[in-house]
Amino acid sequence: MSSSENPEIVERVFKDKDKEENDDKKDEQKGGFIEKVKDFIHDIGEKIEETIGFGKPTADVSGIHIPHINLEKAEIVVDVLVKNPNPIPIPLIDINYLIESDGRKLLSGLIPDAGTIHAHGSETVKIPLNLVYDDIKTTYHDIKPGSIIPYKIKVDLIVDVPVFGRITIPLEKTGEIPIPYKPDIDVEKIHFQRFSFEETVAVLKLKLENKNDFDLGLNSLDYDLWLSDVNVGGAELEKSATLAKNGITYIDLPITFRPKDFGSALWDMIRGRGTGYSMKGNINVDTPFGAMKLPISKEGGTTSLKKNKEDGGDDDEDED
Repeated sequence: MSSSENPEIVERVFKDKDKEENDDKKDEQKGGFIEKVKDFIHDIGEKIEETIGFGKPTADVSGIHIPHINLEKAEIVVDVLVKNPNPIPIPLIDINYLIESDGRKLLSGLIPDAGTIHAHGSETVKIPLNLVYDDIKTTYHDIKPGSIIPYKIKVDLIVDVPVFGRITIPLEKTGEIPIPYKPDIDVEKIHFQRFSFEETVAVLKLKLENKNDFDLGLNSLDYDLWLSDVNVGGAELEKSATLAKNGITYIDLPITFRPKDFGSALWDMIRGRGTGYSMKGNINVDTPFGAMKLPISKEGGTTSLKKNKEDGGDDDEDED
């Protein structure tokens, strides 16, 4: 009986193999059919695109501007040029943006319903961003005032195009941005050019320390000066100056005041004793990142007064 059962077992094995081969052929035919359908749909899409003229829009970051920057924040505008090759307008559904520095997020957000790109046209989409320095310094303690940090801006434009559907266009742009720091200011001395009780002409010897990692091109000052609690006003900067990065610069400012307005403090001035002063105002400077208006202030300072020899002084001013 054992010899009569063997053929049946062998026969069943061959039958199973035949079935597997048939199943494989069916799978191949099925897979081939799906691929043919995909190719057909793709071909149809290309023919529709060629016939009607639909195409995918393109975009590029055409510029980054910093229209306003101060000690509190930087206003950044990202210009994105979007081109629409289609015969109908396409909606710009959303704009996702992210600003990071060395892989750390500084700012992110979303702008919904960002507008429409005209048919067969191009539009410059402006993305306004506000970078608040207190938020950055509070989150990342190693970012110090006066430093320059690298940044990367990532933008995702989401548009809706007929035939293609929703498309995401990713964009990136890198650069540098400063964390500005106000300069320190001191009135080193006041040198009298012409002294009288009615009107005195003098020159302030100002010491300005730039604590930023970038130069400041000083264009003008807007300030008030108090000597012995008497406001003597301000003066205009006679010529521009460059405040070198992490350096000290001396500038001369002419002033005119009436010593008799100082009352009893006048005698300290005449005797050449130290005179208390305070100074508040702003400086307008040019930087590699755009124009800035930075505050200057000094409270409770003391300065010396020097007179010319013809006015009874020693004229011993040191040359700096």
